[in-house]
Amino acid sequence: MKPSVAADLPALRSAIAAARVLVVGDVMLDRYWFGDVERISPEAPVPVARIRRTDERAGGAANVARNIAALGGQATLLAVVGDDEPGNSLERLLHASGVSTQLHRDASIATTVKLRVLAKQQQLLRIDFEEMPSHDVLENKLDDFRRLLAATDVVILSDYGKGGLRHVEAMIAAARAAGKPVLVDPKGDDYSHYRGATLLTPNRSEFRQVMGHWRDDGDFSVKAQSLREQLNLDALLVTRSEEGMTLFRPQGVTHKPTVAREVYDVSGAGDTVIATLGLMLAAGLDLPQAMDWSNRAAGIVVGKLGTAVVQAQELFDGH
Repeated sequence: MKPSVAADLPALRSAIAAARVLVVGDVMLDRYWFGDVERISPEAPVPVARIRRTDERAGGAANVARNIAALGGQATLLAVVGDDEPGNSLERLLHASGVSTQLHRDASIATTVKLRVLAKQQQLLRIDFEEMPSHDVLENKLDDFRRLLAATDVVILSDYGKGGLRHVEAMIAAARAAGKPVLVDPKGDDYSHYRGATLLTPNRSEFRQVMGHWRDDGDFSVKAQSLREQLNLDALLVTRSEEGMTLFRPQGVTHKPTVAREVYDVSGAGDTVIATLGLMLAAGLDLPQAMDWSNRAAGIVVGKLGTAVVQAQELFDGH
């Protein structure tokens, strides 16, 4: 895309509508129970929540795909779920969001569910149900991944450490061999298996877990460029909460200050960042331009409760 078109909103939205992003990774069903707390239990010194309403949303890699579809892009999600009711709910939510799904059913596991109990918008408790997918199902998913690459512009790998990206090295190699940019939202303290990716998007605490503390911005930049070079990445984007986000490339550093008006809930903000980034790259923007839109999207989504998405109208209104 020519630089002039990047500033042309109708042309950009048209390019987004044609952009195809393949999202692979760990999916989960986020369930919310909203209620009131008016007393302490007589059985134990814990609050009693009287549930008034419930809600459920697609989380993890599924939330990345939802964000892409909400902005008008073509999202395909490749993931493993259990052959159970939460897996059915997840598939239903994704189809309703306009996401094309390639969900492998693993009857030996339960779909990952994160259940949050909230009172007066404050989280009282979170209960997690999760299991690792089986080897055979993951092998089948890898075959599908290779098949789907031909009809893909950009690949996003969303790692939540639940086992869905056990073959991440093979996926990165296949994507790069096919000439497809591959963006990774990493997890854990060992990033060596992401070597060769186009871009990594750790947040500030994830980056610190891998590279340790830094004295100042100069030291931070040295550590970031060192990590980028060690992993043979085209770029490294570190999201830094209230400090905005910083992009590290061989040609230099680009920083964007935060544009959040009100920070209400940061859960899922990383999903929105990588989803917007991948979609804008698929639409033809360069990395700094895509980063600018991602920063704006992050500023919007942190003002929402829970696992949320940014709608196209919200992102493009006034631009």
